Amino acid sequence: MRNDEASATRRLTVGYSTLAHRVGAIQPAPWWDEADVVVVVQTGGASTEATASLSVELQRLEQAGARTATLDSIGVARSRNEVLRRARTRWVLFSDDDVTIDMGGVRLVVDRMEAQGLALGLGRAVGADGQLRKRFAEHEEPLTLFNSAKAATYEMVVDVERTRKHDVWFDESYGAGAENYLGDEYIFIVDVLRAGLTGRAIPQVIATHPVESSGSRWGTREDTDARAAVLDRVFGRWALLSKAGFAARHRTRLGGVRGAWRLLRSTPRSRSRRRSQDR
Repeated sequence: MRNDEASATRRLTVGYSTLAHRVGAIQPAPWWDEADVVVVVQTGGASTEATASLSVELQRLEQAGARTATLDSIGVARSRNEVLRRARTRWVLFSDDDVTIDMGGVRLVVDRMEAQGLALGLGRAVGADGQLRKRFAEHEEPLTLFNSAKAATYEMVVDVERTRKHDVWFDESYGAGAENYLGDEYIFIVDVLRAGLTGRAIPQVIATHPVESSGSRWGTREDTDARAAVLDRVFGRWALLSKAGFAARHRTRLGGVRGAWRLLRSTPRSRSRRRSQDR
């Protein structure tokens, strides 16, 4: 059966986001037979060597049943949006090239979402040691602006029919590869909720991810500015209040009083001015 014919009969799309020099890390899994697999590769800034081998890697994945796309750009949010555009199923699970998917757990999350009419389900991820990567709620709970900030994209299952209908997409100004290199998942969840849709955290492991994310830059000026940008985007006129609470909870990780003050006084205009001065 051809890829386009098979995808029409499947329930779930799994969308991988990767870069030209990392696409070789994606390996077909037994569950590929039951999912519509879409691999989006960003080639912006790729080396000549990585670009030269890309066609061979894409052919390998297509022979295994995946559909592939390349974007001459950078920014992971663009890849996520391309997955949403190309999805031919109702349910979409996001993945990265270093993620191992637990398809049994994913099926359970999709079943819960279908039963409850959810637009977004947030599962759990474990590290390579099998331990939960962060503190999760013990029980299923509604997603809100206050419990979704730590979400990872590979923990998210989306009802693409509902999000398309309400014109909800990833904000491409945020996330890895963008100047504001974090927060794209959180902002997507917030936009889902503000569109009047429902999301829930579902206590089910759906992925294994071996490394920490870009949050490891804690304490740098760039990190503080990026976090301030996310809080501005999410809370708008209430951003200062949210920053005060965030600074109080994370003062040490922000680099002490100086980092906390930088977060508090940061505005879109002041960030732009400081970046010009830093150059």
